[in-house]
Amino acid sequence: MLYLTLRDMRAHARRLAGTSLAVVLGVAFLTGTLVLGATLRANFDDLFAEVNAGTDVVVRNATDLEADVPRGLLPASLAGEIAAVDGVAAAEPVVSGFGQLLGADGEAIGGNGPPQLAGSWIEDRALNPYRLAEGRGPEAPGEVVVNRGAAEAGDLAIGDTTTLLTPEPHEVTIVGLSTFGDADGLGGVTFTALGLADAQDVVTKAPDRVSSVAVRAEDGVSEDDLADRIGAVLPDSVQAVTGATVTQENTDDIAADFLDLLTTFLTVFAGIALLVATFSIYNTFAIIVAQRTRQAALLRALGARRSQIVRSVILEAVLVGVVASLAGLAGGVGIAALLKGLFDAAGFALPAGGIVFTASTALTGLAVGVLVTLAAGIVPAVAASRVPPLAALRAVAAESRAPSVARLAIGGLVTAAGVVVTLVTALAGGALGLVGVGAVLTLVGAVVSGPAVARPVAGLLGAPVARLRGMTGDLARENARRNPRRTAGTAAALMVGVAVVSLFTVFAASLKASIERTVDRSFGGDVVVSAGFFGGSISPELAAEVADLPEVAQAVGLGQGFVQIDGDTRQVTVADPAALAEVLDVGVTSGSLAEVGDGEVAVSDGSAEANGWTLGSTVPVTFGDGEQADLTVAATYDTPDIVDNYVVPPSVWGTHGVQDTDSMVIVASAPGTSVADTKAAVAEVAERFGRPDVQDRDEFAASSTQGVDMLLTIIYALLALAIVIALMGIANTLSLSIHERTRELGLLRAIGQTRRQVRSMVRWESVLIATFGAVGGIGLGVFLGWAVVEAASATSGSALGVFALPAGRLAV
Repeated sequence: MLYLTLRDMRAHARRLAGTSLAVVLGVAFLTGTLVLGATLRANFDDLFAEVNAGTDVVVRNATDLEADVPRGLLPASLAGEIAAVDGVAAAEPVVSGFGQLLGADGEAIGGNGPPQLAGSWIEDRALNPYRLAEGRGPEAPGEVVVNRGAAEAGDLAIGDTTTLLTPEPHEVTIVGLSTFGDADGLGGVTFTALGLADAQDVVTKAPDRVSSVAVRAEDGVSEDDLADRIGAVLPDSVQAVTGATVTQENTDDIAADFLDLLTTFLTVFAGIALLVATFSIYNTFAIIVAQRTRQAALLRALGARRSQIVRSVILEAVLVGVVASLAGLAGGVGIAALLKGLFDAAGFALPAGGIVFTASTALTGLAVGVLVTLAAGIVPAVAASRVPPLAALRAVAAESRAPSVARLAIGGLVTAAGVVVTLVTALAGGALGLVGVGAVLTLVGAVVSGPAVARPVAGLLGAPVARLRGMTGDLARENARRNPRRTAGTAAALMVGVAVVSLFTVFAASLKASIERTVDRSFGGDVVVSAGFFGGSISPELAAEVADLPEVAQAVGLGQGFVQIDGDTRQVTVADPAALAEVLDVGVTSGSLAEVGDGEVAVSDGSAEANGWTLGSTVPVTFGDGEQADLTVAATYDTPDIVDNYVVPPSVWGTHGVQDTDSMVIVASAPGTSVADTKAAVAEVAERFGRPDVQDRDEFAASSTQGVDMLLTIIYALLALAIVIALMGIANTLSLSIHERTRELGLLRAIGQTRRQVRSMVRWESVLIATFGAVGGIGLGVFLGWAVVEAASATSGSALGVFALPAGRLAV
């Protein structure tokens, strides 16, 4: 049997080519994702270990908000006390914070995700993660060292004068270029280093405070011992941690904030591609087994047992899976290198290092590829074993054309269960997880019961083809109808892919519509100054200067910060509540936003309900510098889309933040002033503050949805592989089915059908199958997208609230 199986595979290698390609593509995508994740982790580990090798202890504020924000500041005098501790060779105070460097063209360098940093230049080479590559360190106020990657991106060189926004504009002169370890920078991060006193003055604006103290140990003193000695002289609000701890925290933060999310995101789409590939593989083996009916029957007649027939088909599936998976592993290395190159081309330069291909990656890719192929081949293998020996003497098919009653019953029950769970959860505002369960059940039920609707739907879709193409079209329609199991199975792969595409399309359109409604409903200003989609910072001085313009009636800056409430980190909006009430309608439900004053906070209805707060309740808050306060709820509101769930006045925020910055400024025009005139006047002021975006209401709404379109484009690109595999499955199924139609096609040719008509018939059959899958996928995707939007809109703080049906995109 082994010999016969290998000989048959060799004789019909072309039949397995399509199957192998589907596995190759799916495994390559999965392997590429795993290789990329392992490569980036190893590269970042090596990079952080290298740059922190000379730092033995870091002294910092003990309050950790567990958010991507700087810790609170420390007294600068601590550096002298630490230097006097036994075993300390050097202790340097460090200042770090936000700093946006402008390039030669006046535009900000970097951003788009990676942070823009400014701080103090550390003179002790062992303690400084940056290495001076050219020039010298800063010596006088206004002199800076810039990482070489940022300088190249901004077309800057040593001796150039430019502007540093911290977020106030400061004129600086570049006197040196640095590298982060051996790299030109840490990814796309920009870093501008000033002298210590200069950094204290323009970055943190606290001459007697620093961000941390970096410590180097004397020879023979361990990191742990030195950290314990230093910790003994520190106040409770300050902690000393080893350099190894900081290195591990850095790598963990990179993994949690970027690598894990990236790997998970890509793995989901690799899973979708493999799921679609499973359908294609199943169809291929089902057809191959059907075409070997007489061969299997003859083997049974010669004494082969059913178990031997099953093992023969399974062996074929395993061999195909192994060969295709090995090819997929090789392709995955290329995909990982391609993805890494794409990051570099997009401006997010990842740390240098070779591709990391681990044994676990190889085993995972190989196992997944083989298991997917094996799972798809089991059912056809069992079907082949049921062929009776007498079938060798007559024509019989191993592949039943009509769906079984049991299959239809199971498919109907699973579909009904999925629809009921999805509907109830969506309409009752249940958890998104339950919607996911309902979606999976609905999708599985649709696939299982597909043959029941394949014949009538194919006939309905094929009616226009029959009228348009005459007998050729009618034959194509009948070919699609006569084997509903095969038609449904072939279209199922495409249905799954299109359903996922449609779900994301509906979700994205609904999110955009919800954002536009929020702007239209609550936005009372005429012009917005925005830091951009990827974030950034605007100087609070800009709002003050804009407010003094004769064209402006009101200008309110919205800052952001983080605090701890009951141990959980929460984002707060820092703004003048009275002025905010004039330009923004947040739907106040109790109290008055305009009367929120010192020691008070406004909270969203969702947060108030979740915590049991009412007007007058006390909210215990811990700030980033470790200080605590009890704030009183003075107002509640039901529209947190722009201001989030907490609003505090500047008097409450005070000096708890490292840097006071705004994320946007909302401007209302003076009476009698046109929006165009107001926008022009505001843009002139914004020119001096790094040219942040100045937009009217419509432009602001459009830019707010920019990220949705960008994400949707990425999702489309990733799902394209699943669609390609599904279409390959249709082509492969039809190609294999031609073997069954040899006599039929010959008879059609004998009675006058031309070669052109034969090709047209097969093409129209493929169109009908693809249309069947696409229509079913769109229907499922729209239904499940609606359910996700409805369930999400009931979630507290959700940005979703409007269901939108993007007919144009769905038609495409």
